[in-house]
Amino acid sequence: TGLWAAELMGLSGSAADDYAKSVVIADFEEAGSEDVVRKLVADLGDKADEITIRSKMDELMAEARRQVLTETE
Repeated sequence: TGLWAAELMGLSGSAADDYAKSVVIADFEEAGSEDVVRKLVADLGDKADEITIRSKMDELMAEARRQVLTETE
């Protein structure tokens, strides 16, 4: 999700990686994903609304699960 948001903000290379890391760090603030949603809503402003952010997070989580299942078979 962090790299997706970085792309929306026009970040690339190490700046995109650094931003993605900041999203991971934000996830440690509290249990669940609400801390990440709040950060992304604040950082993205009018580039993506909360519904879009939540949808993208769900999509990326589903893809991550597929990858893990594929790797463990």
